[in-house]
Amino acid sequence: MKVLIVGSGGREHAIAAGVAASPRVDKIYCAPGNAGIASLAECVPIGPMEFDRLAAFARENEVDFTIIGMDDPLVGGIVDVFEAEGLKVFGPRRSAAILEGSKAFSKDLMKKYHIPTAAYEKFTSPADALAYLKTAEMPIVLKADGLALGKGVLICSTYAEAEAGVKEIMEDKKFGAAGDTMVVEQYMTGREVSVLSFVDGKTIRIMSSAQDHKRAKDGNEGLNTGGMGTFSPSPFYTDEVDAYCRKYIYQPTVDAMAAEGRPFKGVIFFGLMLTEDGPKVLEYNARFGDPEAQVVLPRMKNDLIDVMEACVEGKLDEVDLQFEDNAAVCVVLASDGYPVAYEKGYPVTGLEAFEGKKDYFCFHAGTKFDDAGNIVTSGGRVLGVTATGRDLAEAREKAYQATEWAGFANKYMRHDIGSAIAEAGQ
Repeated sequence: MKVLIVGSGGREHAIAAGVAASPRVDKIYCAPGNAGIASLAECVPIGPMEFDRLAAFARENEVDFTIIGMDDPLVGGIVDVFEAEGLKVFGPRRSAAILEGSKAFSKDLMKKYHIPTAAYEKFTSPADALAYLKTAEMPIVLKADGLALGKGVLICSTYAEAEAGVKEIMEDKKFGAAGDTMVVEQYMTGREVSVLSFVDGKTIRIMSSAQDHKRAKDGNEGLNTGGMGTFSPSPFYTDEVDAYCRKYIYQPTVDAMAAEGRPFKGVIFFGLMLTEDGPKVLEYNARFGDPEAQVVLPRMKNDLIDVMEACVEGKLDEVDLQFEDNAAVCVVLASDGYPVAYEKGYPVTGLEAFEGKKDYFCFHAGTKFDDAGNIVTSGGRVLGVTATGRDLAEAREKAYQATEWAGFANKYMRHDIGSAIAEAGQ
């Protein structure tokens, strides 16, 4: 079969690797793809928001199955466009992707259906938000309602910081139209855990847990990024936590979306906070997390295409989702200065060291070919160096060893990805 993947990051490279492992697939396209994905797929110069062009390409090239990796096209309704053309596509329709597209919607949904989350208020007026914040308990969390590349969240310790945050989000529009509405949320403390799931509208199958590191610098210092590394599974995601979440969070979310006339098919990403009062939902995403996908998908035993097709066809109840009894760690190699200002266009070296090594992966997030056909950096997050091992400690050791293989002029990384495992005696 022929498969089209829409996207260009490390997540899409991880998806492409999973698709390429399926014996059912003999041709992969990726739009627009990147220099790493090009080793697995034919990259097509069509942007992810060019819905009509993408659908036309899929139709003209007799693509059997399309996978949407990114949030923007999902929230924008690309699945609806493909379905209207009679094309088989994996991902939620626009009406369901609002679960990620609007934080106000998701918070209201959780409140209505009693799904555990932090207390919150929402505002469309900066003046009203500031009046509320004057009496609010600090620290507090401000969130731009819409999509903001994972960066529209501000944690404010004082009223002065909150005041500056309101200006940044609602008045200066740092995150664009995403800040037209703002959610003000109670600050929660505890361990953060990411849990991905496959959903077919009524049935949910939970993937292995993961834990992301969002801050740019060691020790969780610096600015929020799209993710500097991750590991799977999380030692803090216990059987007890899993049982609670299945009963009070996972299935109730799927049922709530169906009850609202927004049946969800695709991947729901549950961002959880393990608080003293039990697990609570921090956020939902309507697709694979990045870099979470880079540690979860390499551990999956199932044929990725089989599982995704079951989601589209409403047959997920027939799937026994299984993962290897091992661990994976991903360390992101970024351009120094990310996420603010950084230089691009540096040659990437050492990639051949990963060839033929089944325990090591080098997922490309921000690379391209220059005019001479050489691979060069083209983004803030450049590579996701991933390794698997018997346990988290071994996977971490192997991943950091592998970060020495690949290089570029302004390479930067955190040195403590997965170090939390030491606290759990791993």
